[in-house]
Amino acid sequence: MNRTEFIVATAVILFIAFCLGWFTYWLVHRFTRVSKYDIGELEKMAQELHDAEESRDEAITYMQQRERELSNQLHQTEAELRAAMDGLREARHEAEELRSYVERINHAG
Repeated sequence: MNRTEFIVATAVILFIAFCLGWFTYWLVHRFTRVSKYDIGELEKMAQELHDAEESRDEAITYMQQRERELSNQLHQTEAELRAAMDGLREARHEAEELRSYVERINHAG
């Protein structure tokens, strides 16, 4: 193999290596390329996720507010119940005192 054949063989090998590299790059780029449709879908999904997060935050805020309102209402109802029970206890005590007073007057008279 003389010098010219060696240069031609080397050039052919380098050209084939270049072609294989370029083809590999094109193949990888072709399979990893993101289409405009995919980008649009990703943006749509991101917007829907953002909207869902806002809705979740609003729901959490509403539930916390409603929980506070119901808790306050429960405490108020419990206080009213305690007051009613105290009043009932006093009324029973007064009724018992009146009953015993009436019995004493009836036995005395």
